[in-house]
Amino acid sequence: MKINKVFLTLLLAGAALAGHAQTDGNPSKYDQHKVFTPLFYQQNGNQYRTAGGAPSSKYWQNRADYKISISLDTIKHRVDGSVNITYTNNSPDGLPFLWLQVDQNIYREDSRAQATSVVTGGRFTNKSYTNGDEIKGVYIINNGKAEKADYIITDTRMQIRLKDSLKANGKKINIKIDYGFEVPEYGTDRMGRINTKNGWIYEIAQWYPRMEVYDDISGWNTIPYLGASEFYLEYGDIDYTITAPANLVVTGSGALLNPTEVLTVTTQKRLAEARNSDKTVTIRSEADIASKTSYPNKASLTWHFLCKNTRDVAWAASKAFVWDAARINLPDGKKALAQSVYPIEVSGQDAWSRSTEYVKNCIELYSKEWFEFTYPVATNVGGIVGGMEYPGIVFCDWKSKAGELWEVTNHEFGHNWFPMIVGSNERKYAWMDEGFNTFINKVDTKVFNNGEYYQKQDAQREAPTMFTPGADAIMNTPDVIQNDYLGNAAYEKPALGLTILREQILGEERFDYAFRTYIKRWAFKHPTPWDFFHSMDNAAGEDLSWFWNEWFMGTMTLDQSVKAIDYVDGDASKGSLITIENLGEMALPVTALIKEDNGKTGTVKLPAEIWERGGTWTFLYKSTSKITLVTLDPDHVLPDLDPENNSLSGQEIDKNVTAASVIKAYLDAIGGADKVKSLKDMTINSAATLQGTPVQLITKYKATDKFEYDLTAPSYNNYVLLHVKGLGDSVSLVQQNTPVNTPKEYQHLLSNRFGFFPELDYGKAGYVLTLDNRMHAINGKMAYQISITHPDGSKMKAYFDKQTGLKLKQVNDTPNASPTEFDDYRDANGIKVPYDSKTSILGVAVEFKASSVSVNTGLKDEEFK
Repeated sequence: MKINKVFLTLLLAGAALAGHAQTDGNPSKYDQHKVFTPLFYQQNGNQYRTAGGAPSSKYWQNRADYKISISLDTIKHRVDGSVNITYTNNSPDGLPFLWLQVDQNIYREDSRAQATSVVTGGRFTNKSYTNGDEIKGVYIINNGKAEKADYIITDTRMQIRLKDSLKANGKKINIKIDYGFEVPEYGTDRMGRINTKNGWIYEIAQWYPRMEVYDDISGWNTIPYLGASEFYLEYGDIDYTITAPANLVVTGSGALLNPTEVLTVTTQKRLAEARNSDKTVTIRSEADIASKTSYPNKASLTWHFLCKNTRDVAWAASKAFVWDAARINLPDGKKALAQSVYPIEVSGQDAWSRSTEYVKNCIELYSKEWFEFTYPVATNVGGIVGGMEYPGIVFCDWKSKAGELWEVTNHEFGHNWFPMIVGSNERKYAWMDEGFNTFINKVDTKVFNNGEYYQKQDAQREAPTMFTPGADAIMNTPDVIQNDYLGNAAYEKPALGLTILREQILGEERFDYAFRTYIKRWAFKHPTPWDFFHSMDNAAGEDLSWFWNEWFMGTMTLDQSVKAIDYVDGDASKGSLITIENLGEMALPVTALIKEDNGKTGTVKLPAEIWERGGTWTFLYKSTSKITLVTLDPDHVLPDLDPENNSLSGQEIDKNVTAASVIKAYLDAIGGADKVKSLKDMTINSAATLQGTPVQLITKYKATDKFEYDLTAPSYNNYVLLHVKGLGDSVSLVQQNTPVNTPKEYQHLLSNRFGFFPELDYGKAGYVLTLDNRMHAINGKMAYQISITHPDGSKMKAYFDKQTGLKLKQVNDTPNASPTEFDDYRDANGIKVPYDSKTSILGVAVEFKASSVSVNTGLKDEEFK
């Protein structure tokens, strides 16, 4: 499932209020004994699961085969029918009772999910109610005879109590359940229906009673369905029929078995063409929607699907669907079909008309990289659901466009590997599907269409949000994780961990071999976290218990620091002794970029094991001249909470340089203080992409104390992510379309962050400027650091290029504040303005590119009230 963090709690770019970023002088928190504990693994292999992370010789899992027959009533918006379940008990245990999931009960007003939802609502909160699963009859079928079963329903679970235990080692039982339910309009963003100009779109999931998993770890897995946690299901074949009005297009998981009965000859020909085409072929056009000849001349049709060796199926239906498709080429030479169905309102090359291209490419890339796609069809449905995955079919927000549509499509189809192929327990371990999937999404996006939507990750900028105070450990059930941190704990943090393993610890070749081994071992089986950890350790040939311990089990943080630069016998030509410190709790490898006075540069890579004996390490660097700069993690691949101490300069600052002279040099560099003071107003239009979503930033200033910062998502009806408006001492704030009350002290922070050329005020009474006694490195450029204390006591730091005088970076001196970096200065009516600014929003690195800068356009004071 896709978490679009645009709609989670917004951390202001450069103005966050909570956190615990390290500061100079803080003592180290590091304790190597807590990281490199020898007691991380406390279980041995057994007859079911080996110590090496593979299924053992006597591994077993039960099986559930389904035959489902239902009808869709588009007047009453109901699904009614029956399901026949053949359940095979492959366990060594007799089963006196069986447990099933009846997930439609989450939509009842008296559901446990409703009782445990916060009053402020959220993505998984009911917006309306139904009667849930209306169970009309439960029967045990024995020798063709139906006998009423003894059953009880508790919220989203049904227990069937058997007269005689279901015997072990392959014995079967047949169950028949008659049921029905009303389709909710909003089904906790996993299913639902929406009315478009050409009719309702139905996205149907969790739509039949399903067997709970009985395994060798917990026995029956009966965690209730509360919304955030997803599913844990048995594998089997699912044969299902859907009877619906004839003018509807129905698509679902698996293969359509009766195309000649439900499709016209023309539609069949177009499908045949698509199966042989690498380019998208239209199957059903806008003209076909209104044409009565585009479907068989009957009142209703029954669509028959079969999905083999699957844990679930889902389907969609609508008379509003346009439909296109193309061929998928799989590594072993087999072919599959990529297809998309969506309303005509969202067609277009910047939107859903490229959906099938996205589907085809992500399936081909994942199949080549990790494990071959196993379903005959991959279908993307545009409807009300923001992003949800099922075997061979996904539901994506019909309003998604461009990179946003690629991202959600790529993410949801990535789930066909985790957890559809590798069947982990999503109810307990969301990170084993969401985190693994987010990781492969990033690998895939880097390759797709030569990186069309790729954005290099900046882990340093993401660190304050990923390691925020109150963060939950990855190893938690999703319902325990706080709503505004689920995106980090289940998605981004485990994905970053795998990226670090792949790129910094194991290397791509070793990691990829181990990861593929894990997938192959556990395809269509039920792994635990320990199976994953053991499998990666053994296949990669590395004891990674220290990494699993620090990254997945707790909330340790990272803060690497350069402490000192010394020379052998005081002579730089004999070599340099560079001392680094580990100030946080976490151990990770070190990459140090070293620059010498003679212009030479070098890179030193050190393994995480340097931290086994403590938090300080000194290494020898074969220098030939004095060291001008040492920078740790120069490419920002690690989530270091305090990158300010990642660099140490060997250069001494000229005694003639002062804070005042640095500020003067900056003002001179951008055009001179007098020129800046003569500005009446300025408007900057910028754009960026946030998690695939285009965002627009309009910044306005009017001398001397008026500003407006307007950040919106145009594709979401100009959804206001952040709007800050200031007039003198009065500042107003809107986050996520909601006005926010701003305390007086917070208004000062906003003014300091968003104000107009604040350097003009630094010479006034009440300001205190302090020049740091060492040079700093900002993206490879040597810079002066000035700490500014405002008259109200608030603080910030700014960094100015030693060579050009231009401002390179600024950050409010508040915990977890996101720095802003500046580049690409261009002339705007005699004043140099940065056209490129980098910051982070929601912990995601964002780069704003200015498209225009307008000066002295006559902005009125009223615009800032």
